[in-house]
Amino acid sequence: MMWLARALLGLGIWATGFSLVYALHGTGCARGWPEVALAGGVDQHAAALWAGWLATLAAGLILLLRMPRVSAEAGLRHWLPRAGALMGVGATLFTLLPVALATSC
Repeated sequence: MMWLARALLGLGIWATGFSLVYALHGTGCARGWPEVALAGGVDQHAAALWAGWLATLAAGLILLLRMPRVSAEAGLRHWLPRAGALMGVGATLFTLLPVALATSC
């Protein structure tokens, strides 16, 4: 059963990051973070969203890189964890990038 937990870990990282970024979005809008300027012309809200997105992406990539390589002949238990990690990275890229780019409150 450990292989099933490893198969779901990539999507679990995505789900956690998704929740984190959307929580940061709501908190930032409620507390006025877009009006707080940081160095380089970036506001506090955008910096928080980018930090959450990049941290989630890094965690997913680390998981993907740590998964053992498998051959095409390997069974389901061998390639499913790697596929789950790849799905998590893909989901992180495509579902959280728009939030990090468009910080509308």
